[in-house]
Amino acid sequence: LSLHRSGELKRRGDELWQKMGECCLCPRECGAKRLTGERGFCQANAKLEIAAHNHHHGEEKPLRGSGGSGTIFLSNCNLRCVFCINWEISQGGQGNRHSPDSMARMMLHLQKTGCHNINIVTPTHYSPHILKALDIACSKGLRLPLVYNTCGWERVEVMKKLDGIVDIYLPDFKYADREMAGKYSSKAYSYPEATKKAILEMHRQVGIARPAADGLMYKGLMIRHLVMPNDVSGSRKVIYWIADNLPKDTYLNIMSQYRPMYKANEFPEINRRLYTSEYDHVVNYAKEIGLTNLEIQGY
Repeated sequence: LSLHRSGELKRRGDELWQKMGECCLCPRECGAKRLTGERGFCQANAKLEIAAHNHHHGEEKPLRGSGGSGTIFLSNCNLRCVFCINWEISQGGQGNRHSPDSMARMMLHLQKTGCHNINIVTPTHYSPHILKALDIACSKGLRLPLVYNTCGWERVEVMKKLDGIVDIYLPDFKYADREMAGKYSSKAYSYPEATKKAILEMHRQVGIARPAADGLMYKGLMIRHLVMPNDVSGSRKVIYWIADNLPKDTYLNIMSQYRPMYKANEFPEINRRLYTSEYDHVVNYAKEIGLTNLEIQGY
């Protein structure tokens, strides 16, 4: 709100908007001339596309509360994982064109109807539009925390433009190994190193995520890690890095819900559900290494 009142929110939105000239918003830096209509690797141009907005009751408990998390699902994706559970939105082109003003109205509607936060899903390639929409919504009474729900593969330069704007960072940390990232996420070989740098910047901005007295989360870093079959995600290495580089009470959701979707049937090693023993192994390691703020599924 203070950044809106000073004009800084609009200025940062304008700065990010210009990065779509030869797009460098994400680590791919594909150089697409999105402002003239060209679509980038993520399949987005300068026109905002949104698949849905609703009360989401499937997020972490401190985010969903009783009223739900106010999710806005953005179309397209810069990572393009072969196993994506939402592939119709991320890679199938599902969604409709909207303006930042329309997105602002969605935010205000979600606030009016009782959501606890505004949760922007897959935001990276639309960060300029998000800031422009926020600037409009703030002028009309938006007051909810902003959740930046990302695959984790971000540029620190762009993250710094979000300092003081994002309240809750909700990044994935998908892979420890660059070869696995390249194989399953469209040659995103830089994923592990870029994500580590991005997560450190997120932590610098918002700190440790701890629920308030009402059980809701209002600020902080909440990391998600999806445990995958045959340890293609390198779970132990991911968890070791978190324990070695962040406070031991960093919020970590160890997720067990992997299921083979989209093109996973083309990769035998991930074309099955997770074994309970695989998940148990990761959870026990996280405890042994001293992480204390864990969300553990199925326990």
